Amino acid sequence: MKEGLVLADYLILAGFFVIMLGIGVYFSGKMKDLRDFFCGGNQVPWWVSGVSLYMTTFSAFAFVSYSALAYRQGLVCITIWWMTVPCAVLSARFFAARWRRMNITSPVEFIERRFGPWLRQCFSWAGVPLIVIDDALKLFVIGTMVTVSLGVQNDGAMPVAIVVCGTIMLSYTLMGGLWAVMITDTVQFVVMGVAVLVLIPLVLLKVRGILPIFQDAPPRYWNLTSSDYSFWWLLPFTLMQFLVYTTKWPIVQRYYAVETDKDARKVGYTVGFLTFAGVPLLFLPAFAARVFMPGVSDANTVYPMVCRQLLPAGLFGMVIAGMFSATMSMLSSDYNAVAAVITNDIYKRLFVPRASQRSLVLVGRLATLGIGMLAVAIAVMLSQMENLRDLVQIMAGVFSLLLPPVGIPVFFGFLTRRVSNRGALLGFILGSACGLAAYALSLLPAESSVVMHVSSLFPRAVLAMYPEGTGLAFLNTVPWLTWITALPTLFGVFGLSALLPDGPAKRREVDEFLAGTRTGDSSPAPRRDVSHDAAVAMSIVGASTGLIGLLLAGAVAATGHGVDGLYSIVVGLILALLGFMAWRFGKRAAASP
Repeated sequence: MKEGLVLADYLILAGFFVIMLGIGVYFSGKMKDLRDFFCGGNQVPWWVSGVSLYMTTFSAFAFVSYSALAYRQGLVCITIWWMTVPCAVLSARFFAARWRRMNITSPVEFIERRFGPWLRQCFSWAGVPLIVIDDALKLFVIGTMVTVSLGVQNDGAMPVAIVVCGTIMLSYTLMGGLWAVMITDTVQFVVMGVAVLVLIPLVLLKVRGILPIFQDAPPRYWNLTSSDYSFWWLLPFTLMQFLVYTTKWPIVQRYYAVETDKDARKVGYTVGFLTFAGVPLLFLPAFAARVFMPGVSDANTVYPMVCRQLLPAGLFGMVIAGMFSATMSMLSSDYNAVAAVITNDIYKRLFVPRASQRSLVLVGRLATLGIGMLAVAIAVMLSQMENLRDLVQIMAGVFSLLLPPVGIPVFFGFLTRRVSNRGALLGFILGSACGLAAYALSLLPAESSVVMHVSSLFPRAVLAMYPEGTGLAFLNTVPWLTWITALPTLFGVFGLSALLPDGPAKRREVDEFLAGTRTGDSSPAPRRDVSHDAAVAMSIVGASTGLIGLLLAGAVAATGHGVDGLYSIVVGLILALLGFMAWRFGKRAAASP
């Protein structure tokens, strides 16, 4: 196994980050108002927004945690991954256009227009920790990937890697707003795609074809479910994914950043297609690693270790840049979306209602900085903890606890006016309280009198299903947390709405609002030529991709790797050619009337 990155790899990484920062600088001077910074002026091309949304749901988390799951338990990782496909498609079909028609700059603006100011504030404060914790997990994963790739797996290296990576991701988000985020997402998608594609033939050569991967597999390795990921785990996970694609801030932000309803739907369909098609590229190296790397103690390190062992100079750095870029994309999207909520729904709403656009953009940047620093701090704390082996379970647990009380009122608020303001508010409070109570009980020791009393309320058959649990630790599992938070929220949303309905004036207001989301009456008028914006985006993506390709070929050739680097040079030249063609096409389209 190679020791780690060589000079050519470092040159690739450094050049890649310079190009990303350059895109941020380019767009920094174009952010004239809050809508430009947080919505891209509602003129982002659908293919840019679609790729950006895919990258928002993707990260090094997939390479590290899902590859670890594939290595340990086999085909169930693909089952979990593909659960997002119908969720993305259904969300695009029924909700994407409605989000676009609202003419908003922050996702929770919908909450006040549909329900009222109190629920808007509750969701503003509750949604921030959900995304920050999720981002901290992603930063922890990227730190793992970087330290393994560098071959410096010690206690001091992880916090340094997390801080450096978080700082880079923050920099271009602070400067260029949503346009910079989406354009860099698109460039990063190209880099990641090339990085993953070039690894596949090397993996197949290593194991001498596809058949050895399927031979000598452990029992149940090719089953669609496992003991840890049964149907009863997958069902609430899928429901959560649907809520994510319908209500999560960074995702719906992509729906309303485009110009038309049709474009908004295309955004979601793009995600569904890319998620479905990317499975072999993502998981094949992890499956193959069982053949030539059996017995890896920490499965979270499998994908980076495969890259270290198989990739030549230059391409190793490209793959690291690809995985890193996927995480950069997700985090920058989250930072931008959360900053939009803090700026619009907390600062402007509570403190300075008449703030100027210039000051709001400044506050948006400061909020982005604060959220990013908080996520970095939590990730550093995670790096000092033990028992973080199954990151998929941890991520799903966080969403099970925090998402249903926020997502369910928003989801049903789209569908019917029968959900009242007070019902949604009380449902949110009830669901959140039950979820937090269950989580607190799961942390108590088995000998606690509280645990003994609460355990007596459960049938023995239920307790017997979790013989390895301590006390009420099973309450902290994905299925239990999901239902414990979702069912009380549903009771509040519908039961309490029936008992505490809105008054006639509020019902008329809600009817008018929902009618506007269905018919498109609230659609903003275009402010500039969308085709021109699409052409400019194409030229920037092409130029950036071409520069990365030239950098790859040049760095490998200049550092004297000879025949060993020929594969890297060829890949770099192909990438440069494709980038040049895209740049030329974009320039011509932008110049045409």
